[in-house]
Amino acid sequence: MSRLNVLQVCDHLGWEGSRMHGVKRLFSWMIPCFDRQRFNVSLVSLRKKDLSEETLDALGIDITYLERGKFDPFTLPAMLRLVDHQKIDILHMHGYGATTFGRAVAAVRRIPAILHEHANLTDTPWFQKVADRALEPFTDIALAVSATTAEFVVKARQIPRSKVKVVYLGVPLEEFSRERTPAEIAEARRELGIGIDEFAVGTVTRLHDSKGNAYLVEAAARVLAERRAARFFLVGEGPLLADLETQAGRLGLGDRFVFAGFRKDVARTLSAFDLSVFPSLWEGTPITAFEALAMGKPIVATDADGLLDILSADRDAVIVPKRDAAALADRIIWAMDHPGERARLSAAARQTGRKYDIAAFVRKMERLYTLMHEVSRPTHRKGVVASDLSFLSR
Repeated sequence: MSRLNVLQVCDHLGWEGSRMHGVKRLFSWMIPCFDRQRFNVSLVSLRKKDLSEETLDALGIDITYLERGKFDPFTLPAMLRLVDHQKIDILHMHGYGATTFGRAVAAVRRIPAILHEHANLTDTPWFQKVADRALEPFTDIALAVSATTAEFVVKARQIPRSKVKVVYLGVPLEEFSRERTPAEIAEARRELGIGIDEFAVGTVTRLHDSKGNAYLVEAAARVLAERRAARFFLVGEGPLLADLETQAGRLGLGDRFVFAGFRKDVARTLSAFDLSVFPSLWEGTPITAFEALAMGKPIVATDADGLLDILSADRDAVIVPKRDAAALADRIIWAMDHPGERARLSAAARQTGRKYDIAAFVRKMERLYTLMHEVSRPTHRKGVVASDLSFLSR
């Protein structure tokens, strides 16, 4: 069989004020992993060119920027020209605009189409409902990053349950699961300014409402009132930076709560933490949680739905109620006071993390693309969901 040409379609490659967000990092790991003898995988962003220093083109990924606005009708002909020029066989779409224009292209060119949902919201705008209802017949299959995201796809995005499959993402295990030497960890801690006797509590995140970082700031004040050896690190960028800095200042946290900004080497940064925290309010499944698991970090996390998909309470993580800073603080103090329990959580996290390898995810996609290419057109898009798809959940 000749190489299959697969086009990954996304709305954009970053949020305002954030250089590297989840889907962009996913592409940076995923696309180079495909078997280049069998698959030619390229990427198109509907928006303007990514001007950050962390560009995907720098990684050798074939990427096109359409530079179209959110509701620009000329996106459709631009996508049609790209699909024709690249002789695309499969469309794999991420985001509202991508799945709307992409499925329209799939309908016109009779190309197999995958809707891949990463969000965990409750509803969609009326115009998206209209688009989703009209384009559902041109959706071969929908992939969701968690069980609750799958419910969102069924109820809000109006995809029949039979077409929706939960497929967990992952991280490059060779990068995140390898043992760090004491010298490497010491150097990573020095870079963040962590003292020898300090207990580093950290999270790598986007500074957005969904991530619940305001509760972490409040929890930090409670922890520091009892355990001055604690030091908190919020690593990331986003629109809430100024608000969170103001909150930390109002609570008098000073240099005990560090806004560490963007860090290119996430694995190195994570290695410096004694405890990873996830104060999220809602999630699909955050890539940073897969990273913390793979690195064997002891974890304190909220019961946000997407986190509960991959974390097991009291086995590989301590789970607290979301929007409860007091509970979060209490369990951080507990983790500080119980090094044996941290070691147990760490070992269990590393074991869980082995299940979420980005290479395994790519092998599943290769198998899915091949199946779609073989059965979608002959069966008028009915053959994919009628096939044995158990490999997606293994």
